[in-house]
Formats: sequence, structure tokens, C-alpha cells
Amino acid sequence: KAEALRSPLFLYIRVHKTEYTQPMKSKSLVSIDQCSKEDILRILDNARKFEANPNRKVLEGKVAATLFFEPSTRTRLSFETAVNRLGGRVIGFSDASTTSSSKGETLKDTILMVSNYVDLIIMRHHLEGAARYASEVTDVPIINAGDGANQHPSQTMLDLYSIQKTQGKLTDLNITMVGDLKYGRTVHSLIVGMSHFNPTFNFIAPNELRMPDEQKNFCDKHGIKYNEYTEFTEDIINQTDILYMTRVQRERFTDLEEYERVKNVYILKNDMLKNSRENLRILHPLPRVNEIAYDVDDNPKAYYIQQARNGLFARQAIICEESRFLIFNFQLSIFNYQKLCQQKRKKNCRSPL
Repeated sequence: KAEALRSPLFLYIRVHKTEYTQPMKSKSLVSIDQCSKEDILRILDNARKFEANPNRKVLEGKVAATLFFEPSTRTRLSFETAVNRLGGRVIGFSDASTTSSSKGETLKDTILMVSNYVDLIIMRHHLEGAARYASEVTDVPIINAGDGANQHPSQTMLDLYSIQKTQGKLTDLNITMVGDLKYGRTVHSLIVGMSHFNPTFNFIAPNELRMPDEQKNFCDKHGIKYNEYTEFTEDIINQTDILYMTRVQRERFTDLEEYERVKNVYILKNDMLKNSRENLRILHPLPRVNEIAYDVDDNPKAYYIQQARNGLFARQAIICEESRFLIFNFQLSIFNYQKLCQQKRKKNCRSPL
């Protein structure tokens, strides 16, 4: 490996910046507001490269920990698959009750202990701010896989990648968010992520779950247009490019009677899409309960299953960004490599690819 790092190809990559992209300034990714517009576009471009070729051994010899103090299916499995496809190894847990935290161990001690074993920590926690706290007590990079109702930056990246793929752009889109906008960390993060691209938002929620003032103040501060509704109508759908459905999250309610009142307040049915725009795509962070009827699944405008698949490529890009590994053009041909070797007169030059 040391010889590979001294090879002409590596030197070429290091000098010619077009062959790879520089990582963000921050060591950990705990909130989407750390990412500039340039950061977002770079990560999405790298996600596109990973979709073209997901199996790249850039994490060989590295270990990542997935610490999920809260249940997860798609996020945990896509992160673990991302590490495996990048050549790394995964340790961790998906049930906090099986760890020493159930014995009273503090989050700080858990993070410090795990930091002894790994190069990267991917963490989901039920407490808002837990990921940021973790990033402050360890030198190991932290990726926030969701902290309470606060932030979910990797979901935002895969949402942005899905929007870019389906719309061919990120700018000047009409995005309608439906359901639990109070506790929905995915919609809170998406507002910040889209703030660079001049969106118009429609917020549809019952009064109990309306978008918090913090997010609306953010929109006002950044000149982002938004409308609020309590009715979910076809007229709004017909003006929409991205319809972002969300689940009413039972686990966020302390009053179960309130949950029962609002859990089925909005249900998207296939006949509601008959006059919608051709470019409309339906997204959902999943899991769904009743908010999207199953007859929508066969509609070509339903994109939530493909959206979940995009999570693999977006998370590969994020992992490499945070791990400070070079993301370069793996499509460089052997012909060009051999030609470079000849130019450098390195008869024993060996490819690091």
C-alpha cells in the first residue's frame, strides 16, 4: 500500500483535483446545515458515481460502528451495506437493551469505549442533540443517523439525490410535505437542504402536527416561499413536483388519545393523482402505515421504494466524505495508467486500483 501511494497514478490523482473531490471542513456530519450548496452537489455527484459502481474497496482495513439506540431498518441496513460494499467491516448493535447502557452506562462512556475500536461511528438516538454531543466527546467521526425529532442528514442527502434524479434538477421545485411535520426530522432536514435551491413548500398537517415555528422562521429568514394547509386536496397535488408523505409517529406521542385522533387524517389514494403533473414523484422516508394506500404502489409516480435504494449510494458518498478517503474516477482506463507509467519510466509500476 505504501508503494501504491508513491505510484505515478496516485501522484497524478493528488495533483489533478478533477479526479477526486475534497471532503467537508467538519469532521462529523450531525446536521444538514453543516453542508454548503457546494458540499451537497459534490456528495450527490459522488453518489451518482457509486450508483454506477458501488463495489469500491476504499475502506479496506477500516471498521465502522453502527450504534442504534432506536429501532431502524432502512437506515441501519443501508449504512451497513454501504460499509461492506466499500470494503470495510461493521460492528455495533441495533437494540440498546442488549448493551451496557441498560446497566446505566452514560452515552459519553459508550462513545468513548466504542471509539477505541473503530474508525467511524454511525449513530441513531432518541434524544435530540445526542449526535452533536457524541461528536464533542470523541475524535472519531460521527454520522448522525437520526436524533429524536431533530435532524436526519443522511436521509436528506438521499432525498436530494432522489429529487435530482427524478426531476433532472434541484432548483425551483414545488414540494408538498404531508403528515407529521411537527416531529418529522426528515422534513425538518429537507427544508434546510433544499434552502439552497429556491423551492416553494406546501405544508399540510393537522393543527396538532403543524410545522414548528423554528422551521417556518428559517424559511422566512432565507426568503423561502411556503403555504400552510390543513386539508389535503387534489388541487394542491396538481401543483406539486415532489409529494413528500410522512408517517404519524406513534413513538413521539405522550398522549395516545391524540395519536389516535390524527393517525389516519391524510391518506393518499391512487385516484387523487389522476390530474397530477407528469413529473410528479411521491417520496416517503418509510416505514409507512396507512398514509399511502397500496393502490398507489403500481403508479409510475410512486418512487419511495427506489428512494430507499438511493440511500445506499448517498450513504456511501457520506461515509467516504467523513472518512477523508479520496473519491476519484475509477473509470480511468488501464491504457491511460500504462501510458502514465511509461511516461514516468516506472517499469515496476503497480496499480492501486
